[in-house]
Amino acid sequence: MSKGREGPAAGGGAAAAVLLRYLREQNRPYSAQDAFGNLQREHGLGKAAVARALEQLAQQGRVREKTYGKQKIYFADQEQLPAAGEAELRGLDGEIAALSGRVQALQQSCRHMEAELKELNGSMTSPEMAREIQELRSDCAAYAEKLERMKSAANCVTPEEKEKVCREQQLYRREWRRRKRMASELLEAILEGYPKSKKQFFEEVGIETDEDHNVALPAAV
Repeated sequence: MSKGREGPAAGGGAAAAVLLRYLREQNRPYSAQDAFGNLQREHGLGKAAVARALEQLAQQGRVREKTYGKQKIYFADQEQLPAAGEAELRGLDGEIAALSGRVQALQQSCRHMEAELKELNGSMTSPEMAREIQELRSDCAAYAEKLERMKSAANCVTPEEKEKVCREQQLYRREWRRRKRMASELLEAILEGYPKSKKQFFEEVGIETDEDHNVALPAAV
């Protein structure tokens, strides 16, 4: 008669011992599937054996069990773990502080890189910049040519002539407004005793308004 298979995977108790030691050493939660995947190659544990062993350990109170939806996770009972010494706790505190400092430094570096990336994404590429420069040079050349034509023209308007035209335009605008106001006041006075509508009066007399011809007071220059 052949001997049974030796080692931790030979029985449920051996599987439970392997899993208990693993959960305590890792001190983090695992599902049955995760534990099976991590231990199967080294210890040859079957998936069903892992699930049964974890259930057994949880029933015995040697590990803790939590259910999330349809999945259960298992982790070492913290009260059953050996208490850490003062030196070990100080070492862990130092390691935590060092890791926290590293995390902050990495976060700051990420922020700097994100800001730089945003700036680069908003900048033109070298080909785009070359095209922009070429277009600006073409525009400058066209404006320079137009300016030279204007300077060399014989009918250029002098500053004095421009000032005179502006004064005359202002004078005519004021006169336009004054005469229009006088006409409106006169017509309103007539219409007070007129038995028909304003439109009928205008048609009978033959009055045409600025609005009839889409004429508006020019803007000041």
